[in-house]
Formats: sequence, structure tokens, C-alpha cells
Amino acid sequence: MSKLHTIWEFIRRHKYLITILIFVTIIGFLDENSMVRRISNIRKINKLHESIREYQADYDENTKRLNELTTNPRSIEKVAREKYLMKKPNEDIYIIQDDEQDTTVKEEPQK
Repeated sequence: MSKLHTIWEFIRRHKYLITILIFVTIIGFLDENSMVRRISNIRKINKLHESIREYQADYDENTKRLNELTTNPRSIEKVAREKYLMKKPNEDIYIIQDDEQDTTVKEEPQK
């Protein structure tokens, strides 16, 4: 009985500290809106905002290209020559490729 009595005395003396610790544990870790989940959600939101900025920059660049293609006939010719290797009837095209491509050979295991 003395062990139970000492536990009760400890709880009675430190009831405010125990209450605060239980409250912090519930708010920090166990609750549906805990601080741990809130921090992870903030990180996800920041990543999503960064991807929105990247997509917005891509959209702006593509819109600029589209406007240029619709207004300037020389830009259409430039795209046709660079991407699709089109040429005028009296021209020759030379394609230069880099030789620095990965040329490693994988060895197969011997059986």
C-alpha cells in the first residue's frame, strides 16, 4: 500500500507538470492536427509552390514561343530547320554529333 501511496503523492505534487506533459504529447504527436503532421504538410505545400513556379515559368516560355511562331514566319523556318532538319532545295545539311556519349561496354557474367 505504501507504493501506491507514494505514487499518489507524486501525482498530487506534480499534477500541473503531468497535465502539461500529457497536453503537449497529445498536441504534438497524437492528435489528428499534430505538430508533426502540420510540419510535414507545410513542407509539402512549399514543394508544391516550387513546382507551380517551375510550371509557370515553362508556361510563360512556351507562350512566348507560340506567340513568336504565330507572328514571325522566320521563326517557323528556324524551328523547321533546327528540329525537323528541313532544307531548301539547293542546300546541303551537315549534322555534327558529339562523340562524348557513354561508350562503356557491360560484360555479361560467365556461365
